[in-house]
Amino acid sequence: MQNASTPAGRRVLILSVSAGTGHTRAAEALEKVFRQQPGVGEVRNVDALRFTNKLFRDFYSKLYIQLVNRAPTILGFVYRSSDEPWKTDRMRLMLDRLNTGPLERFIAKFKPDITVCTHFLPAEIISYLINKGKLNARLSIVVTDLDVHAMWLCRTFHRYFVALEESKVHLEVLGLPGNNITVSGIPIDPLFGKQEDRAALRLEAGLDNDRPLFLISAGALGVSPAAGVLDSLSRLKHPAQAVMICGKNPELKEDLEKQAKAIEASTPGLSIRVLGYTNEMHRWMQMADLFIGKPGGLTTAECLASGLPMIIVAPIPGQEERNSDHLLEKGIALKCNEFTTLAYKLDNLLDDPARLAAMREKALAYSRPQAAETIVDTLLNQPVEEAAQVSPMKQVEP
Repeated sequence: MQNASTPAGRRVLILSVSAGTGHTRAAEALEKVFRQQPGVGEVRNVDALRFTNKLFRDFYSKLYIQLVNRAPTILGFVYRSSDEPWKTDRMRLMLDRLNTGPLERFIAKFKPDITVCTHFLPAEIISYLINKGKLNARLSIVVTDLDVHAMWLCRTFHRYFVALEESKVHLEVLGLPGNNITVSGIPIDPLFGKQEDRAALRLEAGLDNDRPLFLISAGALGVSPAAGVLDSLSRLKHPAQAVMICGKNPELKEDLEKQAKAIEASTPGLSIRVLGYTNEMHRWMQMADLFIGKPGGLTTAECLASGLPMIIVAPIPGQEERNSDHLLEKGIALKCNEFTTLAYKLDNLLDDPARLAAMREKALAYSRPQAAETIVDTLLNQPVEEAAQVSPMKQVEP
């Protein structure tokens, strides 16, 4: 019988935080791949906030969503002001440890051989425990946006997984050893990397192969640009069809269905389908010609893997704006600052099929659909005795 000290029997702990949806989706993708590996020991995928008190949980999850909804500019200010390496790490660790004692005890009881964090809060805690000799495990940190914000920096770690070569360069300049940084991409469900017959998928879904298809995200956090997008589609000159995903928000779905029906009635050549939650997002992305919505880290990675160009609307200040910068720089996306011009931008792009095809090719070229497999393979093939790295407190002038 194999035990936890052998590679095949390693105990794997994946920790995320339910502030937004991207961190948990990345954790789910990693869990799925870990469980497919023959001989891997117990795999646990845990929301770290489960082990904190209600006040702390509300601070991390509900407050974040409220700020996204009502005061996104504050989020942008916090993001920019805190993005200075090692500026706030001691204070944040002190605050986190006051509220995460049960998490520390859970980790000590589970005794993981491999820990993978898709959020910086549990990464800070585990880094502290390893540094103090209270935990014998390998800490891997999976960054779930294209950029690496300073909050992702940990003093003690074994490996970072980042989305871009540029992000690796950033960490190297801060003094982190390049040999312990893997450019993996953002982990997504491997289903997004499987290229299927778009025409066949559309026919199966009852969609028209002769009209462009827009896939519209209504927003997972309740901040939805969907109503503005629908209104803009009424001004399209090209015949088109749209599928709007509302997620687990029945009230929003009902409102958008009413709006879509009215717009369809007054806009010849336009058809709109409004859906609730779906576990077939990979198929809808395969079918679509353009994605219209917000560039969250996981959504961005899924679009890239599907070869799906993006029209960016209403990005959250901070990480989504940074994601936008990379997508625009690489020619994968267009950004619409005002809903009044969205139809104009769409019509111009549809008038230039060569440009749209080039955007699709660039999306595929920059995609890393096997990111989850890359991360799992790297971790399972690393020697158990690999030493932890201690990050230098290196200040870099902007």
